[in-house]
Amino acid sequence: MDRSGVHPENYGLIKKMADDKRVDLEQFVGNTSLIKQTDLSHYITEDIGELTLKDIFKELLKPGLDPREEVSTFQFASNIHTMSDLRVGMVLPGIVSNITAFGAFVDIGVKQDGLVHVSHLADRYIKEPNEVVKLQQKVLVKILEIDVNRKRIALSMKEV
Repeated sequence: MDRSGVHPENYGLIKKMADDKRVDLEQFVGNTSLIKQTDLSHYITEDIGELTLKDIFKELLKPGLDPREEVSTFQFASNIHTMSDLRVGMVLPGIVSNITAFGAFVDIGVKQDGLVHVSHLADRYIKEPNEVVKLQQKVLVKILEIDVNRKRIALSMKEV
């Protein structure tokens, strides 16, 4: 039953349906012909109506289906660990960590986030950073400037 989208409070009902068909749960869940032969009206109660039963049947027909979107993984550049590993002109993957009126901060896998000034967020004029970036968005950035003493990294998303 855990392979289906049926709520645990309805497990007893599904067990009864399987028992009525004289099969065990594993044989019933996902078995299109058995489920389609099951008369819905026989299981309507004060607590469970026809629409709920139809939803339960839909879930029983597709056990193991995971409705969640595929999660994409993210990986920083494997050879970059500190600011001293950075070089002007490098193109690196990053994640937008903060958005301000003057630009967006991007985590590129070193201790210090870099700043993409609003003028370097896009190849076109934009009024505010929210037009092109969102928090936690995965982006590619180019290193424009590195100031190790002041712990500042200037980045660009133009022509990347």
